[in-house]
Amino acid sequence: MPKASSQPKSYGILKPKPISASRSEMAEVVLPATTNPLGKLLGGHVMHLVDIAAAMAASRHSNSYVVTASVDYIDFRNPISIGEIVILKSQINRVFHTSMEVGVKVFSENTLTGERKHTTTAYVTFVALDAASREPKPVPPLILRTAEEKRRWREAGERRKIRLAQRYKKARARD
Repeated sequence: MPKASSQPKSYGILKPKPISASRSEMAEVVLPATTNPLGKLLGGHVMHLVDIAAAMAASRHSNSYVVTASVDYIDFRNPISIGEIVILKSQINRVFHTSMEVGVKVFSENTLTGERKHTTTAYVTFVALDAASREPKPVPPLILRTAEEKRRWREAGERRKIRLAQRYKKARARD
């Protein structure tokens, strides 16, 4: 598990933050303008909402501007219908140096019955930017408290290895 002392001395020591400090939630009603002819929320709109919810968590953790670096995974499990409420929950899974992986879960809620369904899961990586220079800046380490947080932290590391291997494989193929 990363410690504050693992940060390079040139950046100073950043105070670790618990995952709970980054947790974000947002919701909106599904209206006709964002649905397909079948009355289901457009996948592209879900992706847009995922990016916003994930950016909220990344900004909260880093206390900085953030930019989307990659979307490693998005899985659409169930459709979201017109008139339902779409609920997005996000949190930091792991901090690297200047980047963070954010996990987002999306749910639909039927306003008439109260039934909730898990509709989408996504993993998004953000880079924190310095407000003045707009260059990447170090991000505070995480404080992991629960077995679930530790599991998500480990899995984020595995996804990062795969993401970086794919990136470097593509770069070598272009050379």
